[in-house]
Amino acid sequence: MLAAPAFAADQRQRVTIKNPQKAAQAPVRKSRPATSHHNGDSVEAWGPNLKSSAALVVDLNDGQTIYAKNTNSIAPIASITKLMTAMVVLDANLPLEETVYIDPADVDNLKHTGSRLGIGNGFSRRDLLRMALMSSENRAAAALGRAYPGGSEMFVSAMNRKAIELGMWQTRFVDSSGLSSENVSTADELVKMVKGAYDYPLIREFTTTPAHVVETAAGRILQFRNSNGLVKNPAWDIGVSKTGYISEAGRCLVMQATIAARPVIIVLLDSWGTLTRIGDANRIKKWIESQLGREPLG
Repeated sequence: MLAAPAFAADQRQRVTIKNPQKAAQAPVRKSRPATSHHNGDSVEAWGPNLKSSAALVVDLNDGQTIYAKNTNSIAPIASITKLMTAMVVLDANLPLEETVYIDPADVDNLKHTGSRLGIGNGFSRRDLLRMALMSSENRAAAALGRAYPGGSEMFVSAMNRKAIELGMWQTRFVDSSGLSSENVSTADELVKMVKGAYDYPLIREFTTTPAHVVETAAGRILQFRNSNGLVKNPAWDIGVSKTGYISEAGRCLVMQATIAARPVIIVLLDSWGTLTRIGDANRIKKWIESQLGREPLG
């Protein structure tokens, strides 16, 4: 589990109301306090009772922290990695319609995850990117890295350079899929990565596509679905989404979403229950909406 860092007093959750008259009529309801412990110190922060070991919610526009829990703890990020993979591919301006063939080097020999992308099958770089982002297809992500100029080693170097460009100084990548537990970051820095990914229209489109069909050269139809079921939930307005899971990381989720008319970035790390990350996302949404109805916080 992730160690909890100390939070300064000015990092406590605060909620302000822009309309004083409405505030007088309907005072803000506070949720039960979440408490963080570090070296015997305790800091109380009003917010939802989240189960994820690390969590961060910030305003997309001004960067204001809405909720924070263990945001500086370095941890494996699993397939959240694929957002960086996509940014590096798109930054390189590689032809998206070019066919990339699945190679034995793309097979997962670390976690031994399966794939329906058979060796020797060719797919457009666009489809590989969509499959990697939407359904977290590991073999697709591996092929994208291998097909980069200079191969996988140069691709990983480009990932780490991009991380530095985004100000992610504690983040490290060793592969393009996120299968290695050595791909690590913090909740604080993943906010920067999600914000960076949000600037790419294709990443916004592919990460929020509910389902997609790909046809192989042999005529086989492959149906892929989004690994985040919230993208097809009409109650959610999601701009970027990515899930992740390996045993060392637990279940992870990052999103850009608009809640109560406020665009926010949500990072949830190390959720061990199968449905915990989705439950935490819904708890965040209900908590923000409960504060001021449909008015934004802050």
